[in-house]
Amino acid sequence: MLKKILLVVAALGLILAVVVALQPAAFSISRSATISAPDSVVFAQLNDFHNWEAWSPWSKLDPAMKATYAGPAAGAGAEYSWAGNKDVGEGRMTILESTPSSAVRIKLEFLAPFAATNTAVFTLTPTTNGTIVVWTMTGRNNFMAKGANLVMNMDKMVGGDFEKGLAQLKTISEAAVPAPLAAPAP
Repeated sequence: MLKKILLVVAALGLILAVVVALQPAAFSISRSATISAPDSVVFAQLNDFHNWEAWSPWSKLDPAMKATYAGPAAGAGAEYSWAGNKDVGEGRMTILESTPSSAVRIKLEFLAPFAATNTAVFTLTPTTNGTIVVWTMTGRNNFMAKGANLVMNMDKMVGGDFEKGLAQLKTISEAAVPAPLAAPAP
């Protein structure tokens, strides 16, 4: 009897392993927002990690989080490292490419609670109403991440954080736009 139970458990484990292995290896999460501010104003928020604390959806999760900066103050080569509680973990971001008022591409390295390396890209498109910002993160799922995706919707979880961050970025960017000068009295 025990042998049959063990064979059934082993078969179920094998089936689960095959299902997990067949999950997509690549992922992409993307959200966008229209911000009533010039692309140069929005770009300044994205291109300088020192500005991220004000709008990042993760910066408020651990008030005691330790943040360090390295490299140039902004643009390509700028680095931001963090170490915090279980909600924010530990990692590092490095700006790989910075195209003024157009795009910022970042290498995103998670060190704890899990190791992963992804790419985050912010693209800015000027419109008559301001700037459309698209925040995209892409990467590869290892076996454990594929398994986690069977029970958690990572697009909803991370996408929800992106939406919060974009809403904060919108508030801060729009507040940074100088008010138009009032017309002189006749």
